[in-house]
Amino acid sequence: MAKKEQMLRLKFIEEFLRRRKDKGASYEEINDYLVRKYEEKGIEELKFTKRTFLRDKEAILEVFLINISYRRSSNTYAIEYDEIDEYHEDVFDNLLLVEAYREVKGKKNVMFFEQRKSRGLHWLNGLVHTITHQKIITFNYTKFWEGVSYKKTIEPYALKEFRNRWYLLANERDGKDFFLKTYGLDRISDLEISNSSFKPEKIDIENYFKHSFGIIYGDNEQVEEIVLSFDPEQGQYIKTLPMHHSQIILIDNEQEFRIQLTIFPTYDFERELLSHGERVKVISPKSLREHLSNEVKNMMENYKD
Repeated sequence: MAKKEQMLRLKFIEEFLRRRKDKGASYEEINDYLVRKYEEKGIEELKFTKRTFLRDKEAILEVFLINISYRRSSNTYAIEYDEIDEYHEDVFDNLLLVEAYREVKGKKNVMFFEQRKSRGLHWLNGLVHTITHQKIITFNYTKFWEGVSYKKTIEPYALKEFRNRWYLLANERDGKDFFLKTYGLDRISDLEISNSSFKPEKIDIENYFKHSFGIIYGDNEQVEEIVLSFDPEQGQYIKTLPMHHSQIILIDNEQEFRIQLTIFPTYDFERELLSHGERVKVISPKSLREHLSNEVKNMMENYKD
């Protein structure tokens, strides 16, 4: 694992080249950028040579799966974009967090981590193996609202993250038609990988959840164009961390931040809207406005003496 100083340098290089896009940058331009960043961060003097850069370039490919290519015609370096690009930032951020944790390990009052952590991540490696090798698996699964464990035999297809929890997307082998279900990793126990394989259905998982918020697929819902209005302050949070990839900004001024989403209005999406309280207003569709209005009225009954 790279040291903290090198990790920051890799992040700075990646950040600069991503900002430059197709234009790329020469070694000299990368060096100048690093000098400025080191001065801003108050880091000790930069020790960076062409050989160091070439090693960093290989480290970025090996660790983060981001390839930086050299363009002889313009004597520049640029990131080659591929399917990993949309996920690269989380990989970098998590590794920087690990390095920071190592730095403060054993020291109090420096970093405060969220105490509520979901479990089940120890299943990740095994599940990745079963998905890539199409292996049938069995496990015991306990639903939150029942508290009873059920044995499941399933065909695993993919893993999906939502709100710091990981979910397994799989088809249950119960003799019924193919249907992807979601299983929280923190509710799985006694996982067993069989020697039997299955032939996966041809399904585009990413497209399957294209109009979903979170991990609920709106099989009983119609995709809706939902227009929401936030107060300007809350709108800045929604702008920097969009509610959904379909988010389009309609109004952004000192009075209002208004967006449009193309999405299934599922239960978890409704909970998200309610969590914003009085700072959000549903403009359309009318049916969602009325439904949430009834929800709020029912909530108020809980506070009556």
